[in-house]
Amino acid sequence: MGHTRPVTASAHYPGHPLPAPVPRAHGPCPPRHLLRGLWLAPLLALAACSSGPKRSDAPARVAAPAIRVVDVAPADPVRANDVLMRALGLVGTPYRWGGNTPAGGFDCSGLVGFVFRDAAQMALPRTTREIAQVRAGKPPRDRLAPGDLVLFGKPTFHVGIYVGEGRFVHAPSTGGTVRLDRLDGPYWGRHYDGARRLLD
Repeated sequence: MGHTRPVTASAHYPGHPLPAPVPRAHGPCPPRHLLRGLWLAPLLALAACSSGPKRSDAPARVAAPAIRVVDVAPADPVRANDVLMRALGLVGTPYRWGGNTPAGGFDCSGLVGFVFRDAAQMALPRTTREIAQVRAGKPPRDRLAPGDLVLFGKPTFHVGIYVGEGRFVHAPSTGGTVRLDRLDGPYWGRHYDGARRLLD
């Protein structure tokens, strides 16, 4: 109890599958009374709280391209607001591969599909790649409206909902929760590949 178990890297973080620590019963970090020595506490806490796989033999990180997003007004502000409020209300919901309900958890496409079905009465395909192929507006990557879908990777492996000011809501990885992140963050900035505008 309290220890982590290795799982393979999520499909949202492509590459060689490496063990990624996932907390079990006691939240994101192991309880201190289970640590064998005080000098181990910082190392174990960092390992248990990490959000993705790390590679010691990986090449040096390439700086993410600067993404300066200009927010534009949505064509349908009422529906866009409904989508944003529903998406933000799900922050903290656990990630679950294949999940598409608040009670069962979400993966990235499950979150997007649920929000648009519930808040905008729009049925979307189930997978990320199918969502990326939906006929929709393709706004410039640096001019986004709240409610736009943001896509990552070539081919697309991840999707989120843009909420404004360079931030998006998404369900990122095994062991995590639905959360807000920035498009210009180190990982997401490198993999950002544009947007789809469904709320025209």
